[in-house]
Amino acid sequence: MSHFDQNPFIVIWEVTRACALKCLHCRAEAQYRRNPLELTTEEGRELIDSLREMGSPILVFTGGDPLMRVDLFELAAYAKEQGLHVSLTPSATPRVTPQAMRQAKEVGLDRWAFSLDGSTAEIHDQFRGTSGSYNHTLRSIEYLQELDMPLQINTTVSKYNLADLSNLAKMMETMEVVLWGVFFLVPTGRGKEGDMISPEEHESVYHWLADLSTRSSFDIKTTAAPPYRRVLIEKGVLSSTPRGSRGAGGSIRSTQGVNDGNGFVFVSHTGDVYPSGFLPINCGNVRKQPLSEIYRQHPMFRALRDSEQLKGKCGVCEYRKICGGSRARAYALTDDPLASDPTCTYLPVAQNSI
Repeated sequence: MSHFDQNPFIVIWEVTRACALKCLHCRAEAQYRRNPLELTTEEGRELIDSLREMGSPILVFTGGDPLMRVDLFELAAYAKEQGLHVSLTPSATPRVTPQAMRQAKEVGLDRWAFSLDGSTAEIHDQFRGTSGSYNHTLRSIEYLQELDMPLQINTTVSKYNLADLSNLAKMMETMEVVLWGVFFLVPTGRGKEGDMISPEEHESVYHWLADLSTRSSFDIKTTAAPPYRRVLIEKGVLSSTPRGSRGAGGSIRSTQGVNDGNGFVFVSHTGDVYPSGFLPINCGNVRKQPLSEIYRQHPMFRALRDSEQLKGKCGVCEYRKICGGSRARAYALTDDPLASDPTCTYLPVAQNSI
């Protein structure tokens, strides 16, 4: 039984797919215009009410570009009133203004996250598909720092920026970020398998991040990289006994092993529910069924929370309950969300003894 059988730890709500950028790896395959079938303001409030009732502590507004919704800060304020920890991941476009940031601070936003995928304009702008994105991101970060708003930087690791990660880490220190969100590319949406780093490079980055975490001034959180938890345990950085914690800037953390569909749920702009944004298996819609019912009862969610259903070496791995491998990457590369994570190089003790 998973600790997250009843309620997710984190809920991602894709409030819109509209975005002015053309990112190389975009999961959402974002469009320039908003979809008229997006959840309405009232439906958004109902979704937030359901999160309060489920006791899910963290809500992230994502997109597309969340700032394309005129009711964004109204929804954020309502979520804060319901006691949720609220984060925002806008695109670095002209919509990011000092006024928008002040609004975010006034409603009590807990975290503002920008994406930075390279330490130079050449690397970042190629990844984001928009010239000038790098410079606009840095200017926007300066606005945010003036307001003393907790800053999170998200970076997607790919073959295009692998050699630049150490330079990015130095930038995290100078920008005084509270958390570096390191995403490992999953080939879905516009992301391609050929953009991924190799399994050996995944392992190498996990070890580098684990070492960095012991000396950095900021927290490090990985996405689509459950084996990173195994590396942290191997290095003695993380206890194998799950427990909750708070990181830098008051962030809520869990060492339980949040994974696709296991402590994690994604709600699309039109209300469709997925185990994660990178695992595009539609399990229902909040317009037709309560989110709690979908999360707790849908066979796919239940299977993803049952480590005994994992296959291959993930199924016999001694770390399967706290790691479990990336279910999204397994699905993307094998069409089976319960298959072994193809990018994990670890050989389980049980398999190694055969």
